[in-house]
Amino acid sequence: MIRRLGLDKYSALYLWGFFIVVFTALEGRTFLSTTSAKTILIENVIVGVLAIAFLIPLTTGTYDLSIGTMMTMSLVITNWFAKNTDAPQVVGMLVGLGACAIAGFLSGFVVVKLRVNSFIATLGMSQIITAFVYFTSEQTISGELTKDYQKLGTRLLFGLPLFCYYLGVIAIVVWFVLEHTPIGRHMFATGGNTEAARLAGVATDRLVWQSLVVSGVVAGFAGVVYSWKVGTYGPNIGPGYLFPAIAAVFFGASQIKGRPNVWGAMIALLALATGIKGIQLHFSGSSRWIEPLFYGLSLLMAVSLASRSQVVKIPRRKRPTQAVEAPPADVPAPV
Repeated sequence: MIRRLGLDKYSALYLWGFFIVVFTALEGRTFLSTTSAKTILIENVIVGVLAIAFLIPLTTGTYDLSIGTMMTMSLVITNWFAKNTDAPQVVGMLVGLGACAIAGFLSGFVVVKLRVNSFIATLGMSQIITAFVYFTSEQTISGELTKDYQKLGTRLLFGLPLFCYYLGVIAIVVWFVLEHTPIGRHMFATGGNTEAARLAGVATDRLVWQSLVVSGVVAGFAGVVYSWKVGTYGPNIGPGYLFPAIAAVFFGASQIKGRPNVWGAMIALLALATGIKGIQLHFSGSSRWIEPLFYGLSLLMAVSLASRSQVVKIPRRKRPTQAVEAPPADVPAPV
């Protein structure tokens, strides 16, 4: 019955539809409107970009927990250049993306050459990046980015800001590379069984290294989107987007393909965002607790679904085998 209805592959779509029906009944036209749909999309573009940044190395079995601080580093560099130099603000944006690429390169070196677990390596790198961010500016920077610079992302096209379309372009490119090129197949082979892929001639170390560099650049682009959308820099902005992005990726990994995939992550992201928006409208009096609670529960559920689908490999503890004592030498063996 579950397979016939597609609940094992399309549960996020069912959940999305459930949220739409429930909150339309509760909130009526306030929820079911074009304005509400646009708001949900615009508010979650940054999470979507970070989700793709996390997904890219995950296909190789690598975790990048530094994507939130990468976003902050890109944002602080962009604002610092705007405040302290006369260079075009696009130059600051490109320098920020380059810094994220360097940080991803260093994470790849630690993971590939020093053989440090990616979870630990990128967590440590996130702290180093945080130190750099505070060293660059501990104070909030606002009002330094010009309207012309911000229009690179906020100019409207068919009623939506351009940065929404940038997310679509990134998603299509990453989807095509992962699903329709030899590089993507090699990345999934690396994530499925690294040793077997290496023995088959796949350059597993190079793929892991490159995936972390690309992840850093994409995460840095999330900071660029924030600079277009909001403009203000704050030292604690990026990490707040980390867990929603991870929840979307793991929830999406249980969708469609049964492994990390772009469209599963995007569908899961929009489904979760729709639920949060509906709950916020319903509990408009005090809603700050809703988002962390919702994403926390979603992350637990998503990892559980991904673990059952073998997306996240959790080694099981082996039971110790009891040694069979041999009979003493002077005792004859039973006939």
